[in-house]
Amino acid sequence: MIKTDILVIGSGIAGLTFAIKMATKRPDLTITVLTKTVERESNTRYAQGGVAAVWNEETDTFKKHIEDTLDAGDGLCDEEIVQIVVEEGPDRVQDIIDWGARFDRGKDKKDYDLGREGGHSENRILHYKDLTGWEMQRTLADKAATISNIEILEHYFAIDLITQHHLGYTVTRVTPNIECFGVYVLNKKTGEIETILAKSTIVATGGAGQIYKNTTNPVIATGDGIAMVYRAKGRLSNMEFVQFHPTGLYNPAGENPAFLISEAVRGYGGILKSKDGEEFMKQYDRRGSLAPRDIVARAIDKEMKMRGEEFMCLDCRHLDKEGFLAHFPTIYDKCKSIGIDAMEDMIPVTPACHYMCGGIWTNEMGQSSINNLYACGECTYSGLHGANRLASNSLLEAMVFAHRIHLDLLEKIDDLEINENIPGWHTRGTMEPKEMVLITQSMKELKDIMSYYVGIVRSNVRLKRANDRLGILYRETEELYNSTAISPQLCELRNLITIAYLVTRSASMRRESRGLHYTTDFPNKLAFIENSVL
Repeated sequence: MIKTDILVIGSGIAGLTFAIKMATKRPDLTITVLTKTVERESNTRYAQGGVAAVWNEETDTFKKHIEDTLDAGDGLCDEEIVQIVVEEGPDRVQDIIDWGARFDRGKDKKDYDLGREGGHSENRILHYKDLTGWEMQRTLADKAATISNIEILEHYFAIDLITQHHLGYTVTRVTPNIECFGVYVLNKKTGEIETILAKSTIVATGGAGQIYKNTTNPVIATGDGIAMVYRAKGRLSNMEFVQFHPTGLYNPAGENPAFLISEAVRGYGGILKSKDGEEFMKQYDRRGSLAPRDIVARAIDKEMKMRGEEFMCLDCRHLDKEGFLAHFPTIYDKCKSIGIDAMEDMIPVTPACHYMCGGIWTNEMGQSSINNLYACGECTYSGLHGANRLASNSLLEAMVFAHRIHLDLLEKIDDLEINENIPGWHTRGTMEPKEMVLITQSMKELKDIMSYYVGIVRSNVRLKRANDRLGILYRETEELYNSTAISPQLCELRNLITIAYLVTRSASMRRESRGLHYTTDFPNKLAFIENSVL
C-alpha cells in the first residue's frame, strides 16, 4: 500500500502542470504522478500545431478568441468556461515560457511567430516548429525533475478508482457524495496489483483515439480515466462528439498512429484539392481550407466517397520552400520517407480520429461529480469545446484547468484525510490467458465496428448495429476479465469497449446533427437541446 497526499494519474501537460504548481506551493506535501509507460510518453507529446492564446493585443482580442471558440463549438459551449479559458490563457502560456518552453520567434527574434489555424480569425498560435507538444512535454518533465516532492512512478497502470463501493456499500449513479479514496494499480514491472491511497486524486489520462482504426493518437490513448470514472458511477457528458482531424497522412502501408499533417500547414497557405487538382472546400464553407475541423473532415469524407478515392490532397507546392522547411521540418521529412516531396508533390490526406470533446464532467474548478476527484485535459468535458474543438485550444484548456485545480486544492487539502480502511485488491482470476489472440482479435473487431458504423457520418441503423456488436464484445471481455490474470492489454481492451459503448449510446441519444455528430436520420440542428449526460 502506497500513501500520498495527492495522486495524479497521467504525466501529460494537464497532470504535470498541476503537479508542478501544487508541489511548488506546498513543498510539505507528497505529489505522486502515475504513468502507464514512461514519463515523457503522452498525448501531449504528439501535438504538432501549437497553443492558442491572445498574444498580440494590437490585432487580437479576447472577444475574437471567444467568438471563434463559440462558433466552432456550434452552440454547445459553456460561455462562462470559454471566457475563463480565453482570458486566463495568456498567463498560463507565460507560465510554461517561464519554465523554459522555446516557442518560435519571428525573423527579428523579438516577437513570437504566431500561426493561424482553421476557425481562427487571427494569428494567435504559439508553436515550436511542428513539434509543439514535444517541446511542452520536455519543458514540463525537466521542470518536474527539479522538484523534490514530486515522485513519478513509471509503468503503473491504473485499474479502478477506489470508492465506497470497495467498502461494501451499494453505489449507483444517483448515490450522493460518492468519494474517491485512491486507485488500484497494476505494477507492470512486478505484475502485482497495488493500492495507492490519497487525500485527493486528479485524473489526467488523455483521450481514447484507439477506438478507431485510423487515429493520430498514440497507442496509449485508450480512455482509461474516462472508463474508470464511468465504472465509479461518475458523471460523463457529450461523449458523441469525437473530432476527426481532416488531414492525417495517407500511408498505403498503414501505421498506428497515423501521422498528422498539422492544421498549421493550411494556416500557412496549404490548399485542399482532389487528386486531379480541383479545389473543393469553397463549395462547403466560405473559409475554404481554413474552415473548422468538423466541416473540413465531413467535406473530405464526402469527396472521397463521391469520387471513390482513398484520399484527398493537400497542395503546398506553391509555398516558399525555405519557410515551409523552417516551420514544418518533421512533416517534410515524414512525407519524404514515404516518397512524397511536399514541395513537388501534393500530400495525400484522409481524416483520422484526433480528439475526444466529451468526457468526465467537471465544474469551473476541475472538480468532478465524485468528491475529492478532479480531472483535466482531454479526458474531461469542461464545457469549453461544445460540439467541436477549435484548433489549438486543447493544450490551453489543460493548463488553465490544471492551474484552477491547484488553486482549489490549496484551500481544501489540509481538511482532507487519507482513508486507510481500504481492502486490498480482490483477485478475480488467476489463470494466464491461454491465447493472446482473443484480446488482439477483439481489439481489431472493436476498431472495425467503430470505424464503419460510428465514424464521421452516422445513422440509426449503423448505431444499432454497433451497439449490438459491442454488446457481444463486452460480454466476452468481461468473462475473460473475471477468469484470467489482469494484464495491461486486457484492461485497455475493456476500457476501449466502455468508451466505444459510451460514444455509440450518446450518438443514439442525440437526435440532431451538430458539430462533430452528423447523422443522416436527423440532418438538421434542433433549436434547443441539452447536453447528453451519462
